[in-house]
Amino acid sequence: MAWAMLFLAGLLEIVWAIGLKYSQGFTRPAASTITVSAMVASMWLLAQAARTLPIGTAYAIWTGIGAAGAALLGIMLFDEPRHWARLACIGLILVGIIGLRFAPAAAHP
Repeated sequence: MAWAMLFLAGLLEIVWAIGLKYSQGFTRPAASTITVSAMVASMWLLAQAARTLPIGTAYAIWTGIGAAGAALLGIMLFDEPRHWARLACIGLILVGIIGLRFAPAAAHP
């Protein structure tokens, strides 16, 4: 259940990151409300997931999902650069997310 909450928290991070663009500096009430609501829900879900998952793993995956998702949506919605190097780096973020999800937990001494 913690992994599902973490994944949803990451998706909501994408929502609020993109919402920042649409809110135009919190000058548009509807977009600002959606953005702030997504921020609160995303943080709450991250906090719930971090109750059982290692914080370093949870936080890295949360930010990775948000960063990769926001970058990809920036390309699709706002015509941001599609250079191969940029796409390769987004791919590396995704590899890191997958690696952290499936890496075995280190044993504590």
